[in-house]
Amino acid sequence: MGRRLAQRTSPSICGAMARFASQLSASGPVVLLLGLPLLMGGAILAWIVQDQQPNSQALSKSLVDELLDQQSSHQSAAAGASAAAQELAVPPLGAQPALAIRVMLHHASGPVSIHHGERSETLNCRGGQLTGAPQPLGSGRWFQAVAGEPVGLNQQRYRGGVQVLCQGNKLLVVNHVPLEDYISSVVGAEMPSHWPAEALRAQAVAARSYAMAHLARPASQAWNLGATTRWQAYGGLGTESKSSRAAAADTQGLILSFEGGIVESLYAADRQLTVEAHGHLGASMSQQGARNLADKGYQFTQILSKYYPGASLARLQRS
Repeated sequence: MGRRLAQRTSPSICGAMARFASQLSASGPVVLLLGLPLLMGGAILAWIVQDQQPNSQALSKSLVDELLDQQSSHQSAAAGASAAAQELAVPPLGAQPALAIRVMLHHASGPVSIHHGERSETLNCRGGQLTGAPQPLGSGRWFQAVAGEPVGLNQQRYRGGVQVLCQGNKLLVVNHVPLEDYISSVVGAEMPSHWPAEALRAQAVAARSYAMAHLARPASQAWNLGATTRWQAYGGLGTESKSSRAAAADTQGLILSFEGGIVESLYAADRQLTVEAHGHLGASMSQQGARNLADKGYQFTQILSKYYPGASLARLQRS
């Protein structure tokens, strides 16, 4: 595939390592993860998420009732493609939380074109103020997608909402997108849609785990993670496909966990890249390797068990 996840400047968590996010800041969006070791019977996730509407400093409703399913999986022997293969048990599906993730799409000087319904606007940033519309726009603008009409940024289309902010003389564009829609796009960007369904499902779980780690530990006050392969590739509607949406739906809410924490599940195109990019960090999934295992009949639970030893599956749910 020729794509990789480069090393990140922030501390990473992978394989047999995960940590709780404990930083709480009153000045910005925070995700607070509280938990007990899952194998001891429970883990609690509490999210305090910044209101997604622009020009507002208020916090949206606290998702205190969100839980990781207490029935976190243990590794069990698989009776599938390989007698030696281990697989992760899948927790039952419950009521899903309404989570959104903030993806940084653009941060640079120069104009951007926003398409919203039948309207198109070219926005720029000068002296901390948005320009390009008939009336002053202040320091930010919000565009909300409606049914059948996503928001366009330049040549790409996005679900959810798009926030345009002025930071000095640079434009910051952030997509606030429902988590499962985000996963559908990431799977399509990171793996070809014709690859085996089990490989796509493994990719969906890895991508969701990585996203949740950055919900708990955002890269910035204004956004959780970026849209390039420095993070994980995301192209909005342009990288969604029927198979990528199915992979997200088939694994809805599933993440990798280790001792009550969320695993920041790293991955790269092939084994050589996983060693080069993440070898010093521990476990990392080879996407080509996942495909090869799926071709041999491995289930996504067996693929994940192979690449993230010691981890278990947990499911996000609302109590």
